[in-house]
Amino acid sequence: MNRRIIFYMLGKITLLEGALLLLPMAVAIFHGENCAFSLLISSIIALLLGGGLTAFSKPSSRHIFAKEGLLIAALSWIIVSVIGALPFVISGEIPSFIDALFETVSGFTTTGASILTDIEKMSRGLLFWRSFTHWIGGMGVLVLVMALVPSDSGRSMHILRAEMPGPIIEKIAPTIRSTAKILYLIYLFMTVLQIVLLCVGGMPLFESIIHTFGTAGTGGFGVKADSIAGYSPYLQWVITIFMILFGVNFNIYNLILLKKFKNVLKNAEIYVYLTIILFSTILITVNTLPYFDNLSDGIRHSAFQVSSIITTTGYSTVDYNLWPSFSKILLIFLMFIGGCAGSTAGGLKVSRVIIIFKVIKQNLKRVIHPHAVSSIKLDGHILSDGIQRGVFTYFSLYMIIYSAILLILCIEPFDITTNLSAAAACLNNVGPGLNLVGPASNYSCYNDFSTFILTIAMLIGRLEIYPILFLFFPFVWNKK
Repeated sequence: MNRRIIFYMLGKITLLEGALLLLPMAVAIFHGENCAFSLLISSIIALLLGGGLTAFSKPSSRHIFAKEGLLIAALSWIIVSVIGALPFVISGEIPSFIDALFETVSGFTTTGASILTDIEKMSRGLLFWRSFTHWIGGMGVLVLVMALVPSDSGRSMHILRAEMPGPIIEKIAPTIRSTAKILYLIYLFMTVLQIVLLCVGGMPLFESIIHTFGTAGTGGFGVKADSIAGYSPYLQWVITIFMILFGVNFNIYNLILLKKFKNVLKNAEIYVYLTIILFSTILITVNTLPYFDNLSDGIRHSAFQVSSIITTTGYSTVDYNLWPSFSKILLIFLMFIGGCAGSTAGGLKVSRVIIIFKVIKQNLKRVIHPHAVSSIKLDGHILSDGIQRGVFTYFSLYMIIYSAILLILCIEPFDITTNLSAAAACLNNVGPGLNLVGPASNYSCYNDFSTFILTIAMLIGRLEIYPILFLFFPFVWNKK
């Protein structure tokens, strides 16, 4: 194992975070806030640590294999979260380090779960940093590094696959750096476009930036206790549409730019994703119609919540805790499904759900026709046995980890719905759950141990299990 390349990459990532911390510091200085000092100290710590790691860990070989890619992904997300929590602790706005770490991991993993009981009292500089972590983590910390920093490694794809969500990750350009640049240019364009549209609708610039960060990263942090409920129908529709757009595989947008429309039309995942959103919106609209004054409001709020939950954004326009059980259970199902592979959304991913159902269908057919020879196709490509096994292995690990998290949370004296939804919301990077952790509440009810477990759950969900899991296997750390 090339340990020097691991520490060298961690150094680059830490240096980048130190530089990024200067942006919320500038916001704090502009507003005359004392938190600028805490952001400066955190930036200096990150720059010194990053500088030391890169200076003393220069590798003789910069080749990155699967093992290094997994470890770099896991360790980088841990280190950026620890450093990212420092401004909250140093400023005293979140004095508990466990709570600050939870809030920061929730930001970087684009979960949007919070322990804050009065968000509107937080300084603007730290509000900016809190939501900026969504934007950074949405596309991926390491993808950003690869987009900005030249690399002579021909095997950086192992990093991309370790960090980017979904079962099948491929290059969309000849080099990894070109791929990362294309992804971020699309990401940046959509971010700017949403900010403009929100400003046009009358939302103040600062709030437009914050909510765009939350939408782009499908995270859900905002500036108001009632999330998006207090904004106009126009602004709610803009956020609804962009939540859906950011839940789409970014390769689709690249294909559109390249005018490869046939490839877009053959993509099964996008059809299933949009169909689930459409039918879920219709079902919830019908089920919740008595709760609204007119059909228009019912459609708007239903579409918003469906889009928010399936893309694992976590914004809300209503307290869906008050909705009928059918609608609440449907939202829980959407939490598990998640968005498309290669998007900023969390959850299992629509592509995995498609593959699982295709394999089940094939196996049922084999019960009747045991000697029949058949293959499973997705977008015209035959899925290898390796991909099929990988999806079912992932799903099995996912359910085991979810069950373990739930069992630990049940030590707390809360109702089962609260714990079920909290475990699902954190592992799927959704944010709000039901009952005590619903959209009108927060996660401050949990003790430090449970908060730490949920913090780990968010990291496991964002990195899709393997990078975090492999940290605990001794063979991964062997030199060979």
